[in-house]
Amino acid sequence: MSRFQVKKVAVLGAGVMGAQIAAHLVNVRVPVILFDLPAKEGPKSGIVLKAIDNLKKLKPAPLGVAEDAALIQAANYEEHLGLLGECDLVIEAIAERMDWKLDLYKKIAPHVAPHAILASNTSGLSITKLAEAVPESIRPRFCGIHFFNPPRYMTLVELIPTPTINAQVLDDLEAFAVTALGKGVVRAKDTPNFIANRIGIAGMLATMKEVEKFGLSFDVVDDLTGKRLGRASSGTFRTADVVGLDTMAHVVKTLQDNLSEATDPFYPNFATPPVLAKLIELGRLGQKTKGGFYKKAGRDILRFDLESGDYVPAGQKADEVYGRMLKKPAGQRLKLLRESEGPQGQFLWAILRDGFHYAALHLADIAESARDVDLAMRWGFGMKQGPFELWQEAGWSQVAQWIQEDIDAGKALAKAPLPKWVFDGPVAEAGGVHTPEGSWSAAEQRFVPERRLPVHARQLFPESVLGSGAKAAEESGTTISDEGDVRVWTLDRPGYEGVLIASIHSKMNAISPDVAEALAEAVALAEREYQGLVIWSPSDKFSVGADLQAMLPAFVVAGVGAIEGAEQALQDVMLRIRYANVPVVSAVRGMALGGGCELAVHSARRVAAMESYIGLVEVGVGLVPGAGGLTYIARRAAENAAASTGTDLLPFLTEGFTAAAMAKVGTSALESKKLGYLVEGDVIVPHKDELLHVAIGQVKAMSDAGWRPPLKKPFRVAGRSGAATIKGQLVNMRDGGFISAHDFHIASLIAHVVTGGDVDPGTLVTEEYLMRLERDAFCALVQHPKTQERIMGMLSTGKPVRN
Repeated sequence: MSRFQVKKVAVLGAGVMGAQIAAHLVNVRVPVILFDLPAKEGPKSGIVLKAIDNLKKLKPAPLGVAEDAALIQAANYEEHLGLLGECDLVIEAIAERMDWKLDLYKKIAPHVAPHAILASNTSGLSITKLAEAVPESIRPRFCGIHFFNPPRYMTLVELIPTPTINAQVLDDLEAFAVTALGKGVVRAKDTPNFIANRIGIAGMLATMKEVEKFGLSFDVVDDLTGKRLGRASSGTFRTADVVGLDTMAHVVKTLQDNLSEATDPFYPNFATPPVLAKLIELGRLGQKTKGGFYKKAGRDILRFDLESGDYVPAGQKADEVYGRMLKKPAGQRLKLLRESEGPQGQFLWAILRDGFHYAALHLADIAESARDVDLAMRWGFGMKQGPFELWQEAGWSQVAQWIQEDIDAGKALAKAPLPKWVFDGPVAEAGGVHTPEGSWSAAEQRFVPERRLPVHARQLFPESVLGSGAKAAEESGTTISDEGDVRVWTLDRPGYEGVLIASIHSKMNAISPDVAEALAEAVALAEREYQGLVIWSPSDKFSVGADLQAMLPAFVVAGVGAIEGAEQALQDVMLRIRYANVPVVSAVRGMALGGGCELAVHSARRVAAMESYIGLVEVGVGLVPGAGGLTYIARRAAENAAASTGTDLLPFLTEGFTAAAMAKVGTSALESKKLGYLVEGDVIVPHKDELLHVAIGQVKAMSDAGWRPPLKKPFRVAGRSGAATIKGQLVNMRDGGFISAHDFHIASLIAHVVTGGDVDPGTLVTEEYLMRLERDAFCALVQHPKTQERIMGMLSTGKPVRN
């Protein structure tokens, strides 16, 4: 059977979305050509070159490492259309103008390869109308693809089929988007704004309508509609500022132009809100113009006031009584909000009711099933739960009754009743739209199972919707032991036998002495009975490091000796992992900080999700890495120097020293590789839910290849002269006011360890010797008053103390 491969991609349009789509393709190592119009002055590809350069300045960063911008090939429509023939996928991402898109398709059609997929990245234009203008030979390979902004970070990609699309083409494109780009794919019907923006923007407009009704300020609304409500922390109005008020207005206009009261009962609420219109008129378009609903004035945050037309101080918070309500179980929470007398509670019930009402009314029109709506809202709008999930959890029939009562009483934004399927038939009998058999399709009037392509088999524990009955990782497989906050288990599925898995489940997956002991026992068990060990946890935290709270009581009771013993135990576990007689693979997802980083770097191999954040951060609490992190830096420098023609160790040591001394964290797996926390041979996985599959595969491959641990051997260190050179630079930083005296002290200790202490340059040392130096430095700092201030500050506030 032939397999569709995407060897190269062309992106047409170097605007905000096109350039960032190209950047994400580079992140996942897909060659990409970025096209735009020829420039009127300077180099013909000047528009694209400027866009590529701008990628290095954007925040949040669209590139894993800024220098990868050079990997994007610049092109223009006048000189380079022939390059399209090299591409297997062409993504058109020009401005949302139907006429411009159609003109471009005519221009590129003769150059698109006969097998290539052509996809239009649009947030709301009719894909079917666009397809009608595409040459007949391309129509079976043409569809819509909607990335969410920013493309690197947002999980959602909507695929929109046309009546003429070849079904296999859509499957091929979904497989590429999932495993190569790391995306969550939802297939949307060809309706205005598709699924996520249709529900999300209608919800934002409804929210603004309810804000006017209840007279609440933007900052209070954002406090209510952010994390407290299980949504993105930016809430409603800050989210609009991030998206861009002009972009939001464009999406609103799509609703206004393509819908009517006959096709959408909420249509009267789609008028552009006065405050949005005013801000756009003033050119205050949100974050990109440094002013929208909010703006910064020095360290202060101001909010826009429509009455005065100016900005006023922001920072008001919601009444804490509603914060307490929002922590209640779903059913109680909605009941309390509905019955509350204060405007904030009434507002919250109103926007939730509006959301449920809208999703139910349009499920048949916009999506194949309720599952697609819920996942689209999770992945595209940062919701913890989609609207149908929350409704079902709170009690389907009761909530439906409340909504209908409000509609009948004229309290709702639309008069249309809830669809009949809400109250009668399979949904009412099942208690909701999600069941183990599938999710409700309002169009087909039945529960439809989840679409499963071969690529989805790589996701051993994919995201699932409430009510689907999917087993969580914590409840799956066979548990061998579950002690010391570490579950040791096996996955009982064909192809995954013979590999042991260790999942840390302490708070923040912190490494306490008990966790360390359990990991050592897991290594021993893997050596006796299995091909190898994978260290993996299903949460978005691999490990945030050593458990300081677990160590402090021992320090108070028994003094620094207890700390030294605990540190040596951690170091012994790291060496046990490094020299295990079976491969130990760390599957890193999310944060691997401090001891979590040390655990990863001492493993035989690392398999890291693209969005992994790896680093030695102990300086933030006034300590040095104490579980082998500095030893790793020194050893890697020696190994890299030995592989080069130079004899001076210091150039190879500088980056590792700086990373530890400044608590640098790789803000992507690519940057972590640049910092040396990932190395050649490690695997970067775009999709976080494929991590365990790949890690187990690595263990099996390493075992089948006859894995042997590295031989223990001494290595060279830079010695006292290297330490003196580093400390000379630190003196300049201290005297220049760039670091405090205590920062200087900590960094000097780091320099002392990574250069091997008071020895001659080139002296051969062992890992155990350097770890002794690490422990001495760590224990000395634990007793230092300024370090104790930093530790207590972090434990009490969660924020670093600078002293």
